Amino acid sequence: MSGIKVTPERKLMLFTGRAHPELAKEVASELGADLVPTKAFEFANGEIYVRFEDSVRGADAFVIQSHTAPINTWIMEQLIMIDALKRASAKRITVIVPFYGYARQDKKHRGREPISARLMADLFKTAGADRLMAVDLHTSQIQGFFDGPVDHLFALPLLADHVGKRVDRERLTVVSPDAGRVRVADQWTDRLGAPLAIIHKRRDPNIANEVTVHEVVGDVTGRTCVLVDDMIDTGGTICAAADALYENGAADVIVAATHAVLSGPAVDRLKNSRISEVIVTNSLPIEEERRFDKLTVLSIAPMVGRAIREVFEDGSVTSLFEGHS
Repeated sequence: MSGIKVTPERKLMLFTGRAHPELAKEVASELGADLVPTKAFEFANGEIYVRFEDSVRGADAFVIQSHTAPINTWIMEQLIMIDALKRASAKRITVIVPFYGYARQDKKHRGREPISARLMADLFKTAGADRLMAVDLHTSQIQGFFDGPVDHLFALPLLADHVGKRVDRERLTVVSPDAGRVRVADQWTDRLGAPLAIIHKRRDPNIANEVTVHEVVGDVTGRTCVLVDDMIDTGGTICAAADALYENGAADVIVAATHAVLSGPAVDRLKNSRISEVIVTNSLPIEEERRFDKLTVLSIAPMVGRAIREVFEDGSVTSLFEGHS
């Protein structure tokens, strides 16, 4: 009896939710692939419906969704997309979250608080995700929350190289806006060959987004300071830090952050601040009305595209970021 000859054909399929289709289109272009046509809408009561218009059986599926406002809607849509893929017999499902929602709730500060970042990972796993890919997680420990492979991508090379071309490195100082960002700022100093300064600040635990800047640790007199952070939310931290640097004699302050959340008063604060340039990535959508003259947006699509290709071809995502883990 002759055996059945099996020649497996690998099929990469790229899917996007409705949160940030522009980034997904850029990633698809980088890969030379098409986004799978998807029907998605809300019912009258707000429930989300998703259906893929192509067969996904046996596919290596990559589902891109950036968790932007309204954040809970887009998280739910991505979970439903994962469930639809699992039930339609996709071979492997990789969830791509350029910005990972709830990442700041990664530990308990006080009693009776949730660890929502862990819950997010559990939801992805339960929905049917095999692998998770994210850009600049708020804390590295989130990688351990997901029971499966996690590809942690870094925007540092993209942002730092832009800064290096714009600024005289002899006059540059890298500044961490708080003690929690020192490790990331240290990687910037290695890449740019610049000294490090730190802003010492305190938060009022009972008031959200309330920041008090105390002092600058390090000499910034006459220096061009690049404030580095993973995200800009309301802009309070970064603008207060910039003011402290100018008060301590800084000649110029620029800001580099991966995720432009830009909630509430952020755009007005940044526009009216003494910061000369705000450099971010397109990990989150930035509508035209929230863009301003000193904002520079760099694309992470080439990096995400390379990472997807490495995963699909069973290569090494880590090799893309040697020295930046």
